[in-house]
Amino acid sequence: MFRYKKLGYVALNVTDLSRSVPFYRDLVGLQLNEQVEGGPAFFACSADHHNVVLHQGGEPGLKRVGWEMEQPDELDRLFEHLQKVGLNPVALSPEECRALRQQRTIRIKEPFSGLTFEFYEGQLERGSTYTPTVTKIARLGHVVLNVERWPEAVKFFKETLNFRISDYVDGFIAFMRCFPNPYHHSLGIGNAAATRKDPGLNHVNFMVTDMDDVGCALTRVKRHDVPIVYGPGRHPPSGSIFLYFLDPDGMTLEYSYGMEEFPEERPRKARVLEARPESLDYWGNVPDPRFASTGRFEPASEG
Repeated sequence: MFRYKKLGYVALNVTDLSRSVPFYRDLVGLQLNEQVEGGPAFFACSADHHNVVLHQGGEPGLKRVGWEMEQPDELDRLFEHLQKVGLNPVALSPEECRALRQQRTIRIKEPFSGLTFEFYEGQLERGSTYTPTVTKIARLGHVVLNVERWPEAVKFFKETLNFRISDYVDGFIAFMRCFPNPYHHSLGIGNAAATRKDPGLNHVNFMVTDMDDVGCALTRVKRHDVPIVYGPGRHPPSGSIFLYFLDPDGMTLEYSYGMEEFPEERPRKARVLEARPESLDYWGNVPDPRFASTGRFEPASEG
C-alpha cells in the first residue's frame, strides 16, 4: 500500500484572526510565515511552509487535515486506491496548489467526520528555517478527532487509509500512526458517545524538544490567564509528558515531550488499556470539562 511521511498540517477556523494570530505566534511559539490579506495565516514549527493554517470563520473548528506522502509516486498509488474504493478523490489545480504553497495535492471527504482530508507530495521551499522562540517545538505531532460510529471509523483508517493502531483505551479512543511514520500516534480517533463530547476536534498537539518546555509553558500560560484544562501529566499509551490548554476560541491545544517510536518491521502489538483515568494519565489527573469541547468539523464541499 501507499506510504506516508507525516501529518503535514491542520487548518483551523477561528472567530477573530487579529486575536488568534498573536496567540499562536507569541504564546504557542509558531512562526508566522505568511498572512494573506483577507485570507489565511500560515504558521510553521518546522522547515515546512506551514503546519498550522488559521482561517477566519464564523465558528471555531477544524477545517482540514493535510498528510504528506513519502514520495511522489505514493500520491499516484493513493489516488488510484481512493478511486477504487469509491472515495472520489479530487486533484487540486496548479493554481490551487500554488495558493497553498504545495506540490501536487488531492482531497477526499473523510466519511466519518465529514472533513476534508488532503494528501500532497510536499510543500514549496520557503528559503528560511523555523526559529524557536518561547517553546522549542520539534514538530506538529498529532490531531485527535471525536467521531460517531467509532468502531467503523477506526476500521476505515486501518483498512482503507493504511494507518496502524498503536494502542486503544477500551471503547474510548484509538491511537494510530500514518505508516511508516514511527511516532506512537499522528492521529487519534475518539468515541464521541463514550467521551460524552459532540463530534468535532478533540485537540491539536505540538511535540517539544525538552521537558523544561512543558514546565515553562505551564508558567507562561498561567501568567497570561490561558485556561489549562489537563495536566501536566504523563500519558501511559505513548509515555509523553503533557500539558493541555485552550486557544482564544476555546479549542484545545497540547504540548508534549517524548513519545514511543515504532519500527517499521515487527512492531509490538497494540494494547487495550482499561477505560479509567489512570489509562490516560499516570498521575491521575482528570480533564477539565472544557477539554475537547470546542471545535466543529467544517463539512467538506462536494466535488
